[in-house]
Amino acid sequence: QVQLVESGGGLVQPGGSLRLSCAASGSRFGINAMGWYRQAPGKERELVAVVADPGIKRSSDSVKGRFTISRDNAANTVTLMMNNLKPEDTAVYYCYVNEIMRGASWGQGTQVTVSG
Repeated sequence: QVQLVESGGGLVQPGGSLRLSCAASGSRFGINAMGWYRQAPGKERELVAVVADPGIKRSSDSVKGRFTISRDNAANTVTLMMNNLKPEDTAVYYCYVNEIMRGASWGQGTQVTVSG
């Protein structure tokens, strides 16, 4: 089973920036999509941004123009650069990967809090 290691997150003031990174290892058949979802208290998990083969990016309208996703296929890493953060971006952010023949896997989540 694929292992996911997330890093980044934390507390930031409105207008600030954070970077989230996720590294995947142990995939047997390869990964064809990586990205990030988030879940705020009392709400359902929602898409933030995903990069799927062959480099197709999809993101939530709420983050367009502020968040940038990048993926390194050779290293199986995905990075989310978050700029101009708003209080409504506060959530637990989960790394997502889709493995060929095995489906979706999720990271343990990292807290992002925008306050101040």
